[in-house]
Amino acid sequence: MKKIRIGLLVLFSLILLTGCVPNNVATEVNPAGFFSGLWHGWIAPFSLILSFFNPELSIYQVYNTGFTYNLGFYIAIISGFGTIALKRRK
Repeated sequence: MKKIRIGLLVLFSLILLTGCVPNNVATEVNPAGFFSGLWHGWIAPFSLILSFFNPELSIYQVYNTGFTYNLGFYIAIISGFGTIALKRRK
């Protein structure tokens, strides 16, 4: 029962946080940085699923700062998949 509550709380928090996402404001003049990469890495699985239905949607921001965006994206991907690995039984 406690796992279900925690799962629902996490799901609700993720849904609530999606309202905080700004529009696609990254341009060549104002590229996406570390925190955008972090956010895009966290929502990458959802973006992948949604991109099947909307071809204009992508996982990765084209206009980015380079290393810092990639670092944030990679950290989020690894931390997200790492939490899934922690739930496995030995």
